[in-house]
Amino acid sequence: MAERSFKAEVQHLRLGEGDTFTGEGILAITKALLENGVGYVGGYQGAPISHLMDVLADAEDLLAELGVRFEANASEAAAAAMLAASVHYPIRGAVTFKGSVGVNVASDALANLASSGVTGGALIIVGEDYGEGSSIMQERSHAFAMKSQFWLLDPRPNLPSITRAVGDGFALSEATNTPVMLMVRIRSCHVTGSFATRDNRRPALTVRDALASPRRDFSRVVLPPMSYLHEQDKVKVRWPAAERYIVDHGLNERFGPADAPVGLVVQGGMYNAVIRALQRLGLADLHGTTQVPLYVLNVTYPLVSSEFLSFCAGKDAVLVIEEGQPEFIEQGLTTFLYRAGSTVKLHGKGILPMAGEYTGAVLLDSLTAFLRQTAPGLLPGQVRAPNAEGLKIPDLSKTVPLRPPGFCTGCPERPIFAAMKLVEQELGKHQISADIGCHLFGSLPPFEIGGQTMGYGLGPASNAAFDGGGEKRAISILGDGGFWHNGLSSSIGNMVFNKADSVALIVDNYYSAATGGQDIPSSRAENGTKSTGNPIAKALNGVGVNWVRQVDHTYDVAKMRDVLREALTTDYTGPKVIVASSECMLNKQRREKPLRAKAIKDGRRVEAPRFGVDADVCTGDHACIRLSGCPSLSLKRLDDPLRDDPVASIDQSCVGCGNCGEVADAAVLCPSFYRADVVHNPGRWERRRAAFRARIIGWLQRRRSATRLDFGGAA
Repeated sequence: MAERSFKAEVQHLRLGEGDTFTGEGILAITKALLENGVGYVGGYQGAPISHLMDVLADAEDLLAELGVRFEANASEAAAAAMLAASVHYPIRGAVTFKGSVGVNVASDALANLASSGVTGGALIIVGEDYGEGSSIMQERSHAFAMKSQFWLLDPRPNLPSITRAVGDGFALSEATNTPVMLMVRIRSCHVTGSFATRDNRRPALTVRDALASPRRDFSRVVLPPMSYLHEQDKVKVRWPAAERYIVDHGLNERFGPADAPVGLVVQGGMYNAVIRALQRLGLADLHGTTQVPLYVLNVTYPLVSSEFLSFCAGKDAVLVIEEGQPEFIEQGLTTFLYRAGSTVKLHGKGILPMAGEYTGAVLLDSLTAFLRQTAPGLLPGQVRAPNAEGLKIPDLSKTVPLRPPGFCTGCPERPIFAAMKLVEQELGKHQISADIGCHLFGSLPPFEIGGQTMGYGLGPASNAAFDGGGEKRAISILGDGGFWHNGLSSSIGNMVFNKADSVALIVDNYYSAATGGQDIPSSRAENGTKSTGNPIAKALNGVGVNWVRQVDHTYDVAKMRDVLREALTTDYTGPKVIVASSECMLNKQRREKPLRAKAIKDGRRVEAPRFGVDADVCTGDHACIRLSGCPSLSLKRLDDPLRDDPVASIDQSCVGCGNCGEVADAAVLCPSFYRADVVHNPGRWERRRAAFRARIIGWLQRRRSATRLDFGGAA
């Protein structure tokens, strides 16, 4: 069950010649793939292109009608390897995954693909996850394109440019026998707009056709001496062919006046932000007409020296707007100017920040500084640097606390970490490694468990140095998504082979939850196109793990605590693996809430659990909050003048998971938690019983109040 369904939207993918498509960038990319005769498509989910995989999954019927093979790959490496179909066969193929981390995982296959070259168009759609909206380390995919000589497209973030880039990418790949990387940023994936559609094209050669007529070409095998020839082919044939194609087909764009003292070289993906900054300076209008010349690099690698030098002709200075570091584009353009003996002054990171996202404020400040220094006559007379004479923007970092991500309300992973804290209280601290996924939030308060993460599925592998034995056993954590992605072979297999006397905890929430709730091999849901219901424990036994404990209800904190204690204290030497299973609460609520709402609307009886805290019993020590951290568990003050400390309180966001009460019981905190079942559309007998109880309770309350002294009328 994915985070979002596109069943309705994918019908727009059937639009043909003369129609207009309106929607999101990810849908537009899928439509462009179909219009350009893609033969197979795959990928691995991950922000910001998770929804692209969801769109493709929901469009499988249409893909099948066109003879297009779709695969939700087990990892980015598996996706990249899929492009081998384009090496020998003139079949267009596309795969997609998340920016630099996906490229890192896929690097072996991508490097071999770039070396051998392709016959059919091969397109890698990379969701570049850079800036403050990112969930990963801050790196760029540009370095890999340069290292392996992929051609890298970075189109302007509007639907016509993005869809054109898909077609240009395939054509450029075929014209140069080189894979092409299409970079779409977070905002590009979800930008909305429209473009004129064309008819979907069935691939000229389908993968089924190719199977019937196998091909081989020894010269494309990456072995000596062919690998040496591949390098020469890249430099002497493919690269010049790419430059010619870029120029002949106008892939890069120029805007603004032909003659001006200065100009801007802009990554295609930065175009919208740059135009907005120029608008604020009065140098561009709402339609994008600019008074400052722009050279927009929709292809950021390779750079074309003749185009760039032509743009620089007659100018005194040029500013390169390149987000991220190192400044690859700026370095390349500087080399062009130096070799040409040009006197044009090139500016870049000296004015713009070296690192960090180029927000509207950053670009406004930087463009203002650049124009003041190089062409003050272009600036309106009253323009000042932002906030130059206004109020100073306060430094809120000293007063506003950081808001790192955390577990959702009712998350089944929260009780796992509560149990780990209880074991830590008993046995002391242990060396703990984490992994990519929601469970990484356990490293943050209130749990503060796990000190490092090295990659998806690599939690146990990152603890390998501590597997040699000692007074305490090392603990590693990985999720079910990471287990199937890379963990089974690289982490668990590594533990078995090296007889590691450590503990691995696999958090099984039924989905690849952190990427949007997509199904994986161990998912419990029935999936008509995928194989689910494959137990993790069975896979562990299959690779030689003999000590396995399965916990099927992670909210049982006491049981989780006991199993963890057993793993850390048992006399058994060798890998010990705990599989802790409970469904992701977000996915569970997405499925159950609509059903519950419909049942209530239809007048059917529905019972929903809710939890609360008895304020008269709560001691106010807040240990429950420190051991749970649930967002629905907060504080409230009482109107009792004898109680100064606020007591624990559960708000309306509670989903009734019961974790708070289980934690309180397992930690022997206090008995103040209670459960109340809210009944919608109760039966006649239930209504009568509730009314009777209300009368009895009301009578008891009035009787008690009558015995109390009342000083309300005292003078």
